[in-house]
Amino acid sequence: MAERSTAAVDVADNSGDEPLTAEAGKATSDGVGTETKADKEAQAAGTDTKGAAADTSAPELHSGHKLARRYRLEECVTRLDGFSSWRAVDEKLRRAVGVHVLPADHPRARPVLAAARSAALLGDPRFVQVLDAVEENDLVYVVHEWLPDATELTAVLASGPLEPHDAYQLVSQVSQAMAAAHREGLAHLRLNPGSVLRTESGQYRIRGLAVMAALRGISSDHPQRTDTEAIGALLYAALTQRWPYERDAYGLSGLPKGVGLIAPDQVRAGVHRGLSELAMRALVNDGATASRQDQPCTTPEELSKAVAAMPRIRPPEPTFTAPDAFQRTTYQQGVYGQPPHRGRPSLATGPAAPVPPPPPLQSRTGKVLKWTVSALLIAALGLGSWQLADTLLKEEKKSGPSKTAGQKDDGKTKKPAFKTLAIESATEFSPLSAPFAADEVGAAIDGKEGTAWVTKEYKNYPNFGNLRERKDGSGIIVDLGSAKNVSSVEVGFYRAGQKVEVLAAQASASGPTSLSDFPHHVTALKEAGKTLSTTLDKPVRTRYLLIHIIELPTSTPDRYRGGISEIKVKG
Repeated sequence: MAERSTAAVDVADNSGDEPLTAEAGKATSDGVGTETKADKEAQAAGTDTKGAAADTSAPELHSGHKLARRYRLEECVTRLDGFSSWRAVDEKLRRAVGVHVLPADHPRARPVLAAARSAALLGDPRFVQVLDAVEENDLVYVVHEWLPDATELTAVLASGPLEPHDAYQLVSQVSQAMAAAHREGLAHLRLNPGSVLRTESGQYRIRGLAVMAALRGISSDHPQRTDTEAIGALLYAALTQRWPYERDAYGLSGLPKGVGLIAPDQVRAGVHRGLSELAMRALVNDGATASRQDQPCTTPEELSKAVAAMPRIRPPEPTFTAPDAFQRTTYQQGVYGQPPHRGRPSLATGPAAPVPPPPPLQSRTGKVLKWTVSALLIAALGLGSWQLADTLLKEEKKSGPSKTAGQKDDGKTKKPAFKTLAIESATEFSPLSAPFAADEVGAAIDGKEGTAWVTKEYKNYPNFGNLRERKDGSGIIVDLGSAKNVSSVEVGFYRAGQKVEVLAAQASASGPTSLSDFPHHVTALKEAGKTLSTTLDKPVRTRYLLIHIIELPTSTPDRYRGGISEIKVKG
């Protein structure tokens, strides 16, 4: 088992489709055993071979059954088309998992195994990843991680449409993830509100990559177009809380019959115009939309670039709560200093009246006294002013003449604020082995907190599995375009707990690739939290900086993974 196990970390596989089984009256948790009329429309572009599995019944399993003497089945959430899906417990690692089980002679058994293993090799944390894909004892089962803190988009939309910023994050993250999957030859083909999850941190995750379609026997002649239209439907639903077809689906009402596909900003008032046009470009693939002359997006890569070209939508400002009305204190109300009232007041007379202040001085002697006190005060003020002026003149003579314009200061003036230096490019530092994800390095310098360059996952040892080809670690090399004075470096990490250092190359260096090419230590080697920020006493002049990772933090027990989400350099 251990040799065939494929490690991955992602979110729970939960679905919001209405189940077909008579006994399932609630949302399922695998997202593959349910189907709505909208699914049938989505499958029209492809081929659904589930009829070939009609004669194959699901394995007779029960709660408490163990697979590989490790995965204990707890609750069956789907039983359909000859396979079943379960919530289970991994007794070895003591965590909840999801399991899909089907007979080894099922016509889809081989495609499911191939799809699961291919999806696991992608290693992208934006997807639900396979923990195990095994054929054993006349059974084929696929194990995926189960995280209960993730919420289906179906449940999120049940409370109303998303804010423009949330909808922007949804289409941006999902399109980027699917573009990365298609570059590796993987498609989803069943992308819907039940297969997109939102974590507590606001990140969106996609489950069932390739596996959902394999379990249901779905294929497509144009997989990129199918997935792009599905992303457009997700954005449409997020903006309007309506499904962009006439049939109701995923708990959402469809469009009125006979009106056709109308733009989101015509369905609901207040919809962001740019996002509305983007949804139509993804949904309409036979020509430019009526609202704009931009060409439609036919692949996730094109859609991702269209999202990146939009002006960034900022999150809403936090609401301000007005403070309570100001209450005057007893001192301000004139009660402070009054003698306490002795005894209880009579019910007839009410509380005792406040003691009146003493009368002012009205006699002849009182007037003389007032004028005398006033004269003394005036004299005291004049004498104090004269002494103060005399002291200031003496100090000025001691300090010498004041500085005129153009003279240099004494070096104690406030230093100007640092300016952010533009990063021309970034490359993965992998001197002794092939890069992890060379195409994803740009995510660490794109200014977006939700994207990151992520390493592979290693077993048993935090120093990249203690492998010889990783003895120099990994990280990212940033190129400032030319030698510049670097005064401050800020790094955001994919996960806290990484052992890192920041190194700098010689100012005259050109294209450094090895560890010896970075002799200057900008920071000491230490375990960093979620961010690492340092300000230098003396600027370092360099063109190339290396964010050098030596050890990775724990992702799951005995497994380690890290990465970098954002790099900022100031000078």
